[in-house]
Amino acid sequence: MAVSDVTQIRNVGIVGQGGAGKTSLAEALLFATGATNRQGSVDDETSNFDIEPEEQRRKLSLTSAFHHGPWQKCDITLVDTPGYANFLADGLNCLRACTGAVFVSEAAAGALKVEAEKVWARIEDLGLPRLAFISKLDRENADYDSAVADLKNVLGANAVPVQLPIGLGETFRGVVDLIKMRARIAAADGTVSEEDIPADLQSAAESAREALIESAAETDDELLEKYLDAGTLEDDELVAALHKAVKDGAVTPVLCGSGTAAIGVVPLLDEIVDLIPSPAERPAATGVDPKTGDEAERAPAADQPLSMFVFKTIADPFAGKLSVFQVVSGELTGDTAVINSTRDAKERIGHLLKLEGKKQQQVDKLITGEIGAVAKLKSTEAGDTLCDEKSPIRYPELMKVSSAISFAVEPKAKGDEDKATQGLLKLADEDPTLKIERDAQSKQIILSGVGQLHIEVAVEKLQRKFGVEVELKDPKVPYKETIKKSAKAQGRLKKQSGGRGQFGDTWIEIEPLPHGGGFEFVNKIVGGVIPRQYIPAVEKGIIEAMAGGVIAGYEMVDVKATLYDGSHHSVDSSEMAFKIAASMGFKNAVANASPVLLEPIMSMEILVPDECMGDVIGDLNSRRGKVLGVDPKSGSQVIRSLVPMAEVLRYSPDLRSITSGRGSFSMELSGYEEVPAHLAEKIKAESNAGAAEEA
Repeated sequence: MAVSDVTQIRNVGIVGQGGAGKTSLAEALLFATGATNRQGSVDDETSNFDIEPEEQRRKLSLTSAFHHGPWQKCDITLVDTPGYANFLADGLNCLRACTGAVFVSEAAAGALKVEAEKVWARIEDLGLPRLAFISKLDRENADYDSAVADLKNVLGANAVPVQLPIGLGETFRGVVDLIKMRARIAAADGTVSEEDIPADLQSAAESAREALIESAAETDDELLEKYLDAGTLEDDELVAALHKAVKDGAVTPVLCGSGTAAIGVVPLLDEIVDLIPSPAERPAATGVDPKTGDEAERAPAADQPLSMFVFKTIADPFAGKLSVFQVVSGELTGDTAVINSTRDAKERIGHLLKLEGKKQQQVDKLITGEIGAVAKLKSTEAGDTLCDEKSPIRYPELMKVSSAISFAVEPKAKGDEDKATQGLLKLADEDPTLKIERDAQSKQIILSGVGQLHIEVAVEKLQRKFGVEVELKDPKVPYKETIKKSAKAQGRLKKQSGGRGQFGDTWIEIEPLPHGGGFEFVNKIVGGVIPRQYIPAVEKGIIEAMAGGVIAGYEMVDVKATLYDGSHHSVDSSEMAFKIAASMGFKNAVANASPVLLEPIMSMEILVPDECMGDVIGDLNSRRGKVLGVDPKSGSQVIRSLVPMAEVLRYSPDLRSITSGRGSFSMELSGYEEVPAHLAEKIKAESNAGAAEEA
């Protein structure tokens, strides 16, 4: 439905850990609004949200999806988000465009996992109003009370039931509405009827309503005084108090039901409209003026200058690249010129779209608060701000997620390297948590992501969308070589084969440079013993020898080479002869200069629960790591350490095992250090064996 006022908009993120029933609930909500003519299903691959083949095959959400439907004169946009660790970042970033969230939790004791904690922390960081929905109450052994207790004890939520389930498991058939004090029973056709509360639940309902009124009244001094005087609140007063408490984040109302059985769905829609605030009630969005650097803000209102935040990119096979955004302020019509204040680039908005699963609906206008999309913007990426050029503002970019695992990508067909790289770069536009780079030393295409499943899904998409099959292999560790002392050696090439020969004679001295010194070449030839035109060839021969390595085939660094003597032949000398002679002389000198292998050292920050700190530090020690320090952080510890890259290529699954999935880490290259002698010999042997096989 088209809406004309920002107060009619609700953008609701359906969030929680994987397997909680989020997509099934979103399908039931969508069907109840009349936006679809049948309820989609994850199991039979008819979902309006899990639309990618990779999602349908695995029966889990891999990316956030959008659809919308009308309810009580409002337009509710549902944002169905992934809940598994490998794909969580996408949903966390999409919450930037939401006015509220429905946190979905399974009706079982101890069901909440680390992903649920991360989602809840993100909701708290954004100050996002939220409802909780206890799902799967039609399942065997469903436990509503324990699920509510976990919301309080595990997440620290001020969780207050506004509904009680009528029956559990096979007998689950509806909910008790504690605001209206009526039973709301779901029929097989999706309709909902109101009845008296069952006699066996009357006492529990009265006690629960009393607790609900107390929690709501405590957030407002005036209402609290009235409650203490009268002993109760009217229904409309209770709704208004809950609305304010939800908007302020003071209370998390708890609802319940089943997405697959479509029980509790209509009551949830009612509470989304009544309790979750519209964009008009959200605080003004803050950013900076790109011209002055001063703080700027935009109130969520139509009379404000136009501004939009692009929070997601979708690679659509028909429309091309879709930029998904929220209109933060002002109103947007098609064929509008805007500026990308993040990249200082002009853009023109074409046809405006509202996303409806795998389809899009073209619209004439989007008002403040609405989520929309536009195709084929030239310079815009996820995290960018689009705005009126006359009143520019730049909003904070999306949260960054560190890569946890990397693979070398090798195309199965020769000649597909460029095709694979371009395809992966397009996938990275859609999923910023994917990182693609070409290692300058190994020449490998390195694909990095959040986890192994994340990488495997990207490879499947690469084959489906771009027709490139690749293999995943362990990336080569970019070792380097250097020398520890000075040495001199001769490099002499003399070939006679009946015709013109090849002659070059060089004397080279090499010296170690400080770390990061790179390469330095000095020409000390006097008297023309080597003609001037051959000197560049000598330098080139040394550089090529360093690039190919001398002891194990790895690039040599931090060396000063001095050409101080030599000889030439007036007929047989050439640039090629001196290049070869210089390479020979350099290698001969290296053999006497105590050559060593260097390995990359990673600077790591590892966030772990308090109780896991000892095990994680012990594991780091076993990986030749050096712990630099430990800093406390809200019930966890941040371990700062330096660890050889070779020891942490597959660190992600190991840390997950040690911490039961609650640990996370980031790392970046710190520098290079000498490889211990016993390991260096093993690396040399492996390198030489690999070179022999290739030969």
